[in-house]
Amino acid sequence: MTSSSPDVLIVGGGPAGAAAAHWLARDGVDVLVVEKKSYPRDKTCGDGLTPRAIKQLVDMGFDFDVPTLHRITGLRAYAGDLVIELPWPEHTIYPNWGAVIRRSDLDKQVAILAEKQGAVIRQNTEAVAVVEDGRLDAVELRIKQPDGRNDIELMKPSIVVVADGSLSRFGRKLGTSRRKDYPYGLAVRGYAASANSTDSMLESQLNILDREGRALPGYGWVFPLGDGTINVGAGVISSFKAFKEVNTSQVLDAFLSNLPEHWGVDESSLLADPVGGKLPMSMSVSPRVGPNWLSIGDAAGAVNPFNGEGIDYAYETGRMAAKAVSEALATGDASRLQFYEDALEQEYRDYNRVARAFVIAVGRPAVMRTLTRTGLRSRPLMEWVLKVMANLLEPEERGMAERVYGVIERVVKRVPDPLLKR
Repeated sequence: MTSSSPDVLIVGGGPAGAAAAHWLARDGVDVLVVEKKSYPRDKTCGDGLTPRAIKQLVDMGFDFDVPTLHRITGLRAYAGDLVIELPWPEHTIYPNWGAVIRRSDLDKQVAILAEKQGAVIRQNTEAVAVVEDGRLDAVELRIKQPDGRNDIELMKPSIVVVADGSLSRFGRKLGTSRRKDYPYGLAVRGYAASANSTDSMLESQLNILDREGRALPGYGWVFPLGDGTINVGAGVISSFKAFKEVNTSQVLDAFLSNLPEHWGVDESSLLADPVGGKLPMSMSVSPRVGPNWLSIGDAAGAVNPFNGEGIDYAYETGRMAAKAVSEALATGDASRLQFYEDALEQEYRDYNRVARAFVIAVGRPAVMRTLTRTGLRSRPLMEWVLKVMANLLEPEERGMAERVYGVIERVVKRVPDPLLKR
């Protein structure tokens, strides 16, 4: 059956979809969000919020006093036996603090913020693209009922926003695909009990060793949740030559076996089996704009190659998309959806280009050892590197980033890596 259609239908109620819905509804747009699962739903994620993400949540009116949110003051980074603690930098735009909150709690709260603005959210509803002659003609909604059957509705919104995550089945039916020459990551995370869960620092390990002391091509993290548990995980990058041979669960096991004692954690501390996921990075998915649709968040590959973070870019791309969609609807000119692509280019192009070069180093353990062991001995350098990796540079500092990472590119090319010869 065909139902009354909204002006905008958003496929997916995660960070990107909920943010887009919030800003569209605030502008008075008739918007419907369809979420395949129901809140609260778990997601494979580090659960960390950088100052960029906090800024977007502040703008949406998020309640930071919720007991499930744990505030974070900075980053503790390890490279072998070297360690440095870095507070989040002061910034003219972003706050100097971050947070950790489970996605099951965070996504539900942001969806509520969108509903308060007037967006309608349907849970347990799958969206399927109906394509005619290469164009998105309609959206079939499959609404799961308590008895397990699906009710079917057909809608023809003016514009569709694709926000269904990194696999993006909806987007692929529209012709989106990931650039194979761009990096992507595989990450696995679990939750563990820890008496140190109230630690105010995120923690990252830049050199993971296996049980024989050999370097593994990845990085690890510990994000304290403040409730007696921590989010602990590991990731690997596709720039490593033997990437397809790497078992992320083994990388996580190696990371857990060498965690600093202050966490009091080993493999037996995990509260459930770890889960993993794929991270398309660096705006690697295209096209991102069609005649009557656009894609945002993980569905567009909006993940930072430096550190694998995606929540802040989901919020930001959702907001950018909402602005372009509002313009297109207000003027009746669908070509204005291209404003979204223009905004992405202006905000992220140069940063992602530099980040993709740096990912070569992340994928080469010998190079990472050279860079981190040199870098961690210089606090001023590491403070600046933190700003770069978290994308917290002031506008006037971005040119400096390019010059410094031009040097890193040259280092990457010169440092031999025996792992590449295996």
